[in-house]
Amino acid sequence: MEMDWQAIYLTLKLASITTIILLLVGTPMAWWLAKTQSAWKEVVGSIVALPLVLPPSVLGFYLLLMMGPDGFIGQLTQSLGLGTLPFTFPGLVVGSVIYSLPFVVQPVRNAFEAIGERPMEVAATLRASPLKSFFQIALPLARPGLLTGAVLGFAHTVGEFGVILMIGGNIPGETKVISVAIYDHVESMEWEQAHILSAGMMVFAFVVVYAMYLLEKRMGNQGK
Repeated sequence: MEMDWQAIYLTLKLASITTIILLLVGTPMAWWLAKTQSAWKEVVGSIVALPLVLPPSVLGFYLLLMMGPDGFIGQLTQSLGLGTLPFTFPGLVVGSVIYSLPFVVQPVRNAFEAIGERPMEVAATLRASPLKSFFQIALPLARPGLLTGAVLGFAHTVGEFGVILMIGGNIPGETKVISVAIYDHVESMEWEQAHILSAGMMVFAFVVVYAMYLLEKRMGNQGK
């Protein structure tokens, strides 16, 4: 059971760090996708959305190659004296950020698009800089989308399995998260432990979905 607590702690730690990074990286990306007129807009949007349709094992496989000793990410990290990322916690963070990126970018992008151009145009007439307008107008107005993205990113990271197993393996205290622990218990026919962890994940999933429904209802009422 001690190993399961380690897996639970590691999962929550991974999901928290990943969600913070996703918001920092995904928010400006979502803003660019919502506002740019670039011909590359839909190309970039499609690349961001790839994890939605790619099998996790495929994504994990190519991440493993890129972060390995011969991959360009692996060569970069080695040149910086950081070693290679596969089968380490930082490697899990990189994989989780890429795998959960569309679950944060898409709702935030939708929130930015729903704002429209009028608030930013009014701010410009008042001589507010684009950066000031973004932080003082766009972000507050897009708060529901940011909250939705944070919840979805966190929940999706908690439920990861295929990508985690491919790039992280099964190292207790380092890369063994809840989904891998459940797989281990089932493989060892330890049904009681598998039931406990799986039931916990079911409850967590229900709470997330229910919270999303309440959030959407609240957003709908505020829009009336």
